[in-house]
Amino acid sequence: MTSSAFVGEWKPIATAPQDGTLVLVAIRESEQGPAQVDVARWAKPARGHEKCWVSADSAPDCPIIYSEGELAFWMPLPTSLPRSSSGAIAASELPQVPGEIEGSGI
Repeated sequence: MTSSAFVGEWKPIATAPQDGTLVLVAIRESEQGPAQVDVARWAKPARGHEKCWVSADSAPDCPIIYSEGELAFWMPLPTSLPRSSSGAIAASELPQVPGEIEGSGI
């Protein structure tokens, strides 16, 4: 099974749903670190005034917020992930982001 069998095609971030749906987002490489992938939604942070892209890993008192300029692409979350015979996710089946290296980049 290839990664395209369970993950769709990357789409421009401007076309992402802005209804609170969790999606995969591709974060552009910057001086802050290499390109990465995160799960985020369009939402209003607890202490925010406007809706924005908020990481699913955010805490209510410390949201991780992305500007649209930081995000390049999006795609829906996969409905199923390939499993190895042990039941673990097969890392070789996951998509690679250009410029991505090990570590969080933070």
